[in-house]
Amino acid sequence: MFPSRYLVFVLCLIAAFLSFVLMFAVSGHFVWPFLAFAAVSAIGYWDTQQTRHSVLRNYPVTGHFRFLFEAIRPELRQYFFESNQDGKPFSRERRSMVYDRAKNIEDVLPFGTEQDVYNGAYSWVNHSICPRPENHMDLRVTIGGPDCTQPYSASLFNISAMSFGSLSGNAILALNKGAKKGNFYHDTGEGSVSRYHREGGGDLVWELGSGYFGCRADDGTFDEEKFRKHAADPQVKMIEIKMSQGAKPGHGGVLPGPKVTEEIAEARGIPVGEDCISPASHSAFSTPLELLDFIRKLRELSGGKPVGFKLCIGHRWEFMAIVKAMLKTGIKPDFIVVDGAEGGTGAAPVEFANRLGTPLRQGLSFVHNCLVGAGLRDDIKIGASGQLISAFDIAGTMCLGADWVNSARGFMFAVGCIQSQSCHTNRCPTGVATQDPKRQQALIVPDKAERVANFHRNTLKSLMAFTAAAGLEHPGEFRPEHFYVREGQREILPASAALTWLRKGSLLDQAHDIKGYSTYWNMAEADSFHPSKTMTAARAMHHHQPHH
Repeated sequence: MFPSRYLVFVLCLIAAFLSFVLMFAVSGHFVWPFLAFAAVSAIGYWDTQQTRHSVLRNYPVTGHFRFLFEAIRPELRQYFFESNQDGKPFSRERRSMVYDRAKNIEDVLPFGTEQDVYNGAYSWVNHSICPRPENHMDLRVTIGGPDCTQPYSASLFNISAMSFGSLSGNAILALNKGAKKGNFYHDTGEGSVSRYHREGGGDLVWELGSGYFGCRADDGTFDEEKFRKHAADPQVKMIEIKMSQGAKPGHGGVLPGPKVTEEIAEARGIPVGEDCISPASHSAFSTPLELLDFIRKLRELSGGKPVGFKLCIGHRWEFMAIVKAMLKTGIKPDFIVVDGAEGGTGAAPVEFANRLGTPLRQGLSFVHNCLVGAGLRDDIKIGASGQLISAFDIAGTMCLGADWVNSARGFMFAVGCIQSQSCHTNRCPTGVATQDPKRQQALIVPDKAERVANFHRNTLKSLMAFTAAAGLEHPGEFRPEHFYVREGQREILPASAALTWLRKGSLLDQAHDIKGYSTYWNMAEADSFHPSKTMTAARAMHHHQPHH
């Protein structure tokens, strides 16, 4: 029996033959169908001979539709089949909220919520029967500990780390101009300060990754003099050491030489056209004590500006080792930014993005608890990042211990990102995540800068309304008891009951037995990121200690 999968290919061959005959027998106009069917027949013949795709060998001609539909599948889902709540990592409802606020149009929700309020992952903030009048103060937090001589007053909502190189020059310029207009900061990402950051004039947080871009010696190590020179720039308000990021914690990176353009080389302080390597770990320090000494050095070299670090929580004893090093040396960072595993990046291995690192809620509450338990929380501010784009996101995160919030993808939406998830291809359809100069031209900087400022302003306006509805004067008053989560399928608990919260100085008690904390505390040592003892031995320690 003739295989039906060859039917289209055979029909194309027949149509090409008939068109060829009719071209001479009837009219020369049959040359056009002949050329069309001959071309398709040639493709079909090539399909049967090639060895790369089994589908094409078995389904010549028709097999190409499989690849066509696969290529446009994301667009079909997003525009035709996706509900308001289905989209990942951000639903259409959440994206539309950002677009509306960025365009300064009303962002209302008709006919009630589409959220499944009985879903186990649903969370909320309770309102007050006596709401407060909305406060229209400038929502800010002062960052800078006892050793900081140039504290910085930051907005409660800022642009998270995104490097020039991963984002286009026009996107960086629009973001920074928007930050300047709205009086909030723009984190440079580990790609350092580019000409587009400087041109925008907005406040900057200079992120130092393991590649030390902008203050990099020829051998890839940290260069003190280069750092001193760039840190003196009044536009640079704070220094952030990137320990790890939520989307790919513990992973380095390589920017291939052909992608290292003159502009990228200028920003990063590297040769044009040569491979640019970001190691997985830092060379300037290898222990908690060395990390804190590096923080002290950066603070001195920068003239007393706030210095801190960003990390996604991994092994608990490693962060506790840093806390113990603070207690041992008396050196404290001015701030810590906690990134959740739900954070995003232009490109990450699937396993890293999906299955490595601690989600934000758990990581944030852990960091807050460790600092409280060690009696250090009053001197160290905590920022948070990881899929935070709404007033509820900010309020809920502050309930769990954050002093302020950073957003990357929220501000990407504000400059035109449509979540096409093509960041790694250099073919971003909106000119946001590409270095293609033609594609970048689609992003009109003045218009998008205005949208960035609008999104920031309208989100904080919504936060103040949300805060007033909860009966509070300021978002800084949010506490765990205001944030509700589901515990299992039945019980509904405030975060103050659902999660563990340490009292001030509790980790400094001679004996303590706190689930999820004491064992790791016994494993941590100030002079190493490695555990000092096994988990079994550490657990036995506090079981045999006298309790008071």
